[in-house]
Amino acid sequence: MVTSTSDLTTDKALWMFETMMTIRRFEEQARREADAGRLRGLHSSIGQEAVPTGVCAHLRDDDYVLGTHRSHHHCIAKGVDLNEMMAELLGKATGTNKGKGGTMHIADVNKGMLGANGVVGSNIPVAAGVALSAKVQGRDSVSVVFFGDGAANQGSLHESMNLAAIWKLPVLFVCENNRYAESTPVEYAVAGTSVANRAEGYAMPGVTVDGQSALDMFEVAGEAVARAREGRGPTLIEAQTYRYMGHFGADDPLSYRTAEEEQYYKDRDCIERMKAHLIETGAASQEDLDGIDARATEAVAAAVRFADESPYPQPEELTTDVYVSYP
Repeated sequence: MVTSTSDLTTDKALWMFETMMTIRRFEEQARREADAGRLRGLHSSIGQEAVPTGVCAHLRDDDYVLGTHRSHHHCIAKGVDLNEMMAELLGKATGTNKGKGGTMHIADVNKGMLGANGVVGSNIPVAAGVALSAKVQGRDSVSVVFFGDGAANQGSLHESMNLAAIWKLPVLFVCENNRYAESTPVEYAVAGTSVANRAEGYAMPGVTVDGQSALDMFEVAGEAVARAREGRGPTLIEAQTYRYMGHFGADDPLSYRTAEEEQYYKDRDCIERMKAHLIETGAASQEDLDGIDARATEAVAAAVRFADESPYPQPEELTTDVYVSYP
């Protein structure tokens, strides 16, 4: 089964636009909360919205996603509740992790979001293990792990790709190459400047895709998910994307990249390109899309109200959820 943009229904395309719009508005609000001192350790994914949206458009609730330290967009694309996410960012008891995980450790097992993680490359072998579990149990669930170009040089990726290829595991390795590992340019850190070509050494497809195009992401991810679901093994996807903000809140990206470079990528903004596609194909009008934006903005505002009205965890919660109890 091969998936292409011809398989993209109007409803799915509108879902993708709304998902990207929701991510953008959520991240903008998260930045305001961080600037106000209400949360710590924010890593914004503004600019990278198309990558998880194009992938998660093909996933079910019983498929699994694992993220990075920069994972709000992964969580939202996988369907994690905005209210609980915002509460988690602000350390409230109603958060996805009871206010104990914060921005870098959001998880919701019921939605298949197995967790963001602040340790670079640490979720890659976990994704392979999740895929192995699905295969052993005879399920056609798919595991997806997102990681950055900085994690592409971790041994955990190579070990995981090797085993995934040998065992034909249903896993997608998705590198969000946003060109900078903190401030280190990809040209300096990645030999050959390609992550996708490393797949050849592990007998799996390696695909480079425009990560600022939701349509391209949808097409490439569709083929990879179908391959995994049919038992034909893993795929390595290198999504070439860009983060508009610094590595974290206090980081000044213009200390290591140029304003001209930033503008080049902003001129190719994934949301604006999807908006143009929807209007040009007659799938939606500007008024329709403005309404979707307004709905996303209100959903984020409601999430802030929910978080503000939620209590902080009780002091005794500090010692709970530390160990797993077995029968």
